[in-house]
Amino acid sequence: MRKRNNPITTVVSVAVFILLEAASLFILHANNEIQRSWFGAIGQFTMKVLWGGGETIRDYFRLRSCNDSLAIENFRLMQENARLNAILDLADVSGVAPNTDSRFSYTGAYIVKMSRNRQHNYLIIDKGARDGIVEGSGIITPKGVVGIVEAVSDNYSYAISLMNRDMNVSARLRREGPVGALSWNGHSNATLCEIPHHLMTELGDTVYSSGYSTIFPKDIPLGVTVDSRLKDGATWELEVKLFEDFSRLKYVTIVTNLDTAEMLNLEKEGEDEQK
Repeated sequence: MRKRNNPITTVVSVAVFILLEAASLFILHANNEIQRSWFGAIGQFTMKVLWGGGETIRDYFRLRSCNDSLAIENFRLMQENARLNAILDLADVSGVAPNTDSRFSYTGAYIVKMSRNRQHNYLIIDKGARDGIVEGSGIITPKGVVGIVEAVSDNYSYAISLMNRDMNVSARLRREGPVGALSWNGHSNATLCEIPHHLMTELGDTVYSSGYSTIFPKDIPLGVTVDSRLKDGATWELEVKLFEDFSRLKYVTIVTNLDTAEMLNLEKEGEDEQK
């Protein structure tokens, strides 16, 4: 025999079902609002990051470009300052005001490449034919002679260094002393040769450029004597400690004798007349 359902039980069941459905719909709706709110917040944050980040990135590259420009300008000013200081220091140290000698022009330059560990060292500087540099120009600092220009392009010059066994400089022992040939000894110092043995020398004597050439002005300080020895009983060989530290060189001054061509032509004419 089939059992009949109690009407009250049925009504209660339906009411509970409806309440559960209503609760489920409410919870679902509430969750959707929370989710929409959460995703909305994420979206807003993302947009701020993207737009704000874009501005930040643009600002970064603008600042970087500005810094690059400032660095280039700062380097240019450093070069100009070094050039002016080189000229002023040369006058202070050597006692010669460079621009008072109208035979020479002076150009500041920066060393872009240099060798120091060979027997035939060289350097390349950032001034060339467009700057008035010619073959045979000298390279100096307030502390001495650096080299001689051997080849020139539009924007650069190649020079042999004083630290080169093929280079020598006409030098004077003391300001009014005898003149000899100064050359690198292949190590850290230089040698001053051809000083007559009957002349008195003292350790610590200063050696200067003699001015007896078309390349370098006179009285550029080169170094001091630290040792001496007689060669063949006839002349002194003096070891000279150079003032200039080639390992620290960056800026130099190029000196160009404006009368070189005239002097060389005159010298050639004199030699031709003696033949």
